[in-house]
Amino acid sequence: MKIATYNVNGVNGRLPVLLRWLEETQPDVVCLQELKAPQEKFPEQAIKDAGYNAIWHGQKSWNGVAILAKDFEIKELRRGLDGDPEDLHSRYIEAMVNNVIIGCLYLPNGNPAPGPKFDYKLQWFERFTAHAAKLLEYDLPVILAGDYNVIPTERDAYKPERWVEDALFRPETRQAFKNLLAQGWTDAIRKLYPDETIYTFWDYFRNAYGRNAGLRIDHFLLSPQVNGRLKAAGVDRAVRGWEKTSDHGPVWIEIED
Repeated sequence: MKIATYNVNGVNGRLPVLLRWLEETQPDVVCLQELKAPQEKFPEQAIKDAGYNAIWHGQKSWNGVAILAKDFEIKELRRGLDGDPEDLHSRYIEAMVNNVIIGCLYLPNGNPAPGPKFDYKLQWFERFTAHAAKLLEYDLPVILAGDYNVIPTERDAYKPERWVEDALFRPETRQAFKNLLAQGWTDAIRKLYPDETIYTFWDYFRNAYGRNAGLRIDHFLLSPQVNGRLKAAGVDRAVRGWEKTSDHGPVWIEIED
């Protein structure tokens, strides 16, 4: 089973790119982030015509997450996280697909830091970490995929010294990611490629993509029950070079059924 995660940076504005990528790569399951579309504006018919079922959690202008599946039923388990009834951001959706729990997340950016947005990022991270711990208790295969807005280590950033004060790379953010991994999750990309320079995001400015001046901020975390089934992983880097594309590239893994 091939599972992908892709921050589309506007599902309607980037729809031709998304549909082309789906056609060329044919992933079985896709987690999308940053839909930037209210619930009723999600392009359900176009996605269905491409061969995919979909569930989504939209929000006008910002955020938004979705799970697509080809030839599999999507059984929605939850949308949103516990712990803050006033948090109306559409940042998490979870489903059972082919006997695997898939959590699709768009973790807050948190800039400028320090400040209220960074506080929200860390609070959301705490709520997500608490939910992740509950998922591990089920003793089921779980995959948590999405845009974490976390640069885990210096290896994951071009010129990391430029990111020291950024919310994606501040010590508090990296420690929160370490705390999450310490529950028993495996970073799929780093399991297979422990030392390679791999990026998933390239800014639109200063020819970042052409210079390969990127960041690795889109991650797959695997529970112990699925970790041993990991066969392959990678980034569809070329998609970032397409016309009118997202500033993220799709990331994917393959697991044995």
